[in-house]
Amino acid sequence: MNAETTSFAPIEDRGGAAQPLLTVQGLTKHFPVRGGLFSEQRTVRAVDDVSFSVGKGETVGIVGESGCGKSTTARLLMHLMPRDRGDILYDGRTIGRDLPLVELRRGMQMVFQDSYASLNPRLTLTDSIAFGPRVHGMSAARARALAHDLLGKVGLRPDIFAGRYPHEISGGQRQRVNIARALALSPRLLILDEAVSALDKSVEAQVLNLLTDLKREFGLTYIFISHDLNVVRYISDRVLVMYLGEVVEIGPVDSLWQAPAHPYTRALLAAMPSTDPDRRTTSPPITGDPPNPIDPPKACRFHTRCPFVEAMCSTVTPRLAPVDASGHETACHMAVPGSGHSRAARVDQTANL
Repeated sequence: MNAETTSFAPIEDRGGAAQPLLTVQGLTKHFPVRGGLFSEQRTVRAVDDVSFSVGKGETVGIVGESGCGKSTTARLLMHLMPRDRGDILYDGRTIGRDLPLVELRRGMQMVFQDSYASLNPRLTLTDSIAFGPRVHGMSAARARALAHDLLGKVGLRPDIFAGRYPHEISGGQRQRVNIARALALSPRLLILDEAVSALDKSVEAQVLNLLTDLKREFGLTYIFISHDLNVVRYISDRVLVMYLGEVVEIGPVDSLWQAPAHPYTRALLAAMPSTDPDRRTTSPPITGDPPNPIDPPKACRFHTRCPFVEAMCSTVTPRLAPVDASGHETACHMAVPGSGHSRAARVDQTANL
């Protein structure tokens, strides 16, 4: 964006390339569930002690079954709901203590799944994009000029689309508008929560290519949440796998795809549809439904569905441990030599089990 259209500059890079742009430490969110007259109050453990980091210029994908805590994590990062515990650091500054929330809004934005519900139906596309900059002090004329510039950046000609309303354009075009609106404050980090899942495949590919181009042009960092593992593999540098509110595996995309270390990750990858008739799935890679998050299994939460379960899996909680030197980590007893699991001694072979 040029100086003639905006007075916003990205928040200054404080720690250099070696310092993560986002650091999450022990993030926890439990939702209380009202009990009956004679029953005690219980809680849904939506996000439970989640920790990870996102490097500058990196794309981190977050995957897992519905209800695993992906979207709740995104909303906690954006401070759209209060967290119970944990710290969130943006470029080394703790949000809420060292970094005011109003400044965070400049540095981090979110694109939601429902492109129509995300836009005010009474505002034109220009007004929707210009709204954020105006709230942050930009003049109406400069905000409208910025909105026109961003429409062009996302592939929508301002002379055609500037005065239209959300109901007058397609779903793919609305999502482009949402991306433009997210860029209006010059953020460094975008959280994309199922941002392409509601689009058909041809439009999805166009939006993914747009995100790739924008990342390169503006030096963006992405957190990309999706059920579609093919999309996550295409766009991500690292992948974080969640199960019942916990991180069970994280690592570089190629390492995780070629040698998944956690049985849950292997089951997710095995469930991916294949166009090869010789690779048809003949048996379910994972059985049973996810346990109730109100009362999750003790220790390893996956042990009730794991084909390699042993007695220790229900009594000893696994912690994230290195799989290799690439930064690939998993929370599984089989990946820790000497853990007591019978397969731990053959950790280098677990990907072939």
